[in-house]
Amino acid sequence: MSTDTLQKTNYGALTTLTTVFFFWGFIAAGNSVFIPFCKSYFDLDQFQSQLIDFAFYGAYYLGALALFVFGSSTGRDLVGNWGYKKSIVYGLLFSAVGAGAMIVSVYLNLFAGMLLGLFIVALGFSLQQTSANPFMIALGDEATGSSRINLGGGINSLGTTIGPLVVSLALFGTASAIDESMIQSLSLSKVIILYACVGALFIGIAALFAFSRKLPTGIIEVTKENDTSKESVLKAKRLLLVITGLLIVCFAPVFYSYRPDLTWSNEDAEKLRIIGWSAGLVVILVGLMYSFFQGKKQKTGWGAMQYPQLSLGMLAIFVYVGVEVAIGSNLGELLVQPEFGSHESSEIAPYVAMYWGSLMIGRWAGAINAFQLKQTTKQILRFIVPLIAFGVILGLTKVAGYSIDTLYWYIVCVLIQIIAFFITNDKPALTLGVFGGLGMIATVVGLLATGDIAIYAFLSAGLFCSIMWPCIFSLALAGLGKYQTQGSAFLVMMILGGAIIPPLQGKLADITGIQASFLVGTVCFAYLAFFALFVRKVLRDQGVKFE
Repeated sequence: MSTDTLQKTNYGALTTLTTVFFFWGFIAAGNSVFIPFCKSYFDLDQFQSQLIDFAFYGAYYLGALALFVFGSSTGRDLVGNWGYKKSIVYGLLFSAVGAGAMIVSVYLNLFAGMLLGLFIVALGFSLQQTSANPFMIALGDEATGSSRINLGGGINSLGTTIGPLVVSLALFGTASAIDESMIQSLSLSKVIILYACVGALFIGIAALFAFSRKLPTGIIEVTKENDTSKESVLKAKRLLLVITGLLIVCFAPVFYSYRPDLTWSNEDAEKLRIIGWSAGLVVILVGLMYSFFQGKKQKTGWGAMQYPQLSLGMLAIFVYVGVEVAIGSNLGELLVQPEFGSHESSEIAPYVAMYWGSLMIGRWAGAINAFQLKQTTKQILRFIVPLIAFGVILGLTKVAGYSIDTLYWYIVCVLIQIIAFFITNDKPALTLGVFGGLGMIATVVGLLATGDIAIYAFLSAGLFCSIMWPCIFSLALAGLGKYQTQGSAFLVMMILGGAIIPPLQGKLADITGIQASFLVGTVCFAYLAFFALFVRKVLRDQGVKFE
């Protein structure tokens, strides 16, 4: 598609929105200290500490579900009526309330209150995500929407990369490895100050948004053509409520199995947990496939779910978030194994930082197309930008006091990603397909090899995950027209994959060993590659010119 035919990008608004993405990443980095602090301060076991992640990702699901149920029951699309700008402001203020609840809970020594506070923060994030991603697409031509989301993601990743260093320096006076004794001696007043600053930043960013003249309101004008208030979405609502009820049935016995007064054997309790978590996965898979087939057959009552690109896109977001979190969460256990170097805990951090930093490398490269540059300039930047990002990650890791000697050869993986960017040329479906295929290859190599080759292979999964969110989001929302806001809420719900897939890989690791458990990643990448091929045909059949 010629650049002459593309809708011009609103760069003033884009600058404001990407600045906020940076602060979101920076603030979220405080969670890297939050989990070990809670485990020590509240004297939790490992499962109880993982409730923090469950509360966070579960809030995304329930928050987006609540938006949909309210809208479908009252005939009011809150995000559409408020506009993207005001919805993000409300989401930030809601998150500020959550930060306040966390402060009170630390002071009163209430772990349940901490979970509630984090849940409220994530509910605010859910509203922000539902608004911010379609807002990014709306700031320019739909065909380059994934590049603008990539730009926001790249800036967000920079904030996430810098955030842990700043938070560690603020709380512990060092950016190096934090041990148990440092956490136990941490002054409670410092934690309260940290989350007071987080709440203040939420309010400050909300003010930045509210008073920014560059940022359009993003209000979706209701016309006869895009009015969905009188349309029935009863089938979609019933399905999502049934899925939610079944998930509660699946997970309730899992939490019940951890009660200290039970006389069950550990083996029986473990079986119940595996069954519960696996059943939760099946509920999601069966529910979304049901909507896919029924929505195509009888469109009435399904709303945005009548579109096959959205139904399978929801599953793609679920799988993508799940595999990204699962690989990052299980890397530490892999690295302590003898065949992978028997690394000490202080030696693991540089590898984990490189995995998450790999997301930044890919997002920086994927964001280049968000700017209207000459083709030659874009080609040069596609080569240079990932190498600069790689250098930034190495430099920050070095500044934090870690050795980076074993990471230099990772540049080979970065070069492979650069070649892939040249091949795919910013085409969302092709990019998702190629990167999904590379993710499959990387995890298979990691399953078959040992030592640095396997470690690099699993780390490179971060490179191939990096641009998947904007590709999936853009492809799933393409052609939805008046259902785009509703579809965005459905996609945000599927961040739930980060709460379901990682524990399943952990259980599989207990049975097969940690290396073999990364087969979960291979299966996830295979689906993402399939979705890319499938959605390309679907959009072409619908007459949507996307690439």
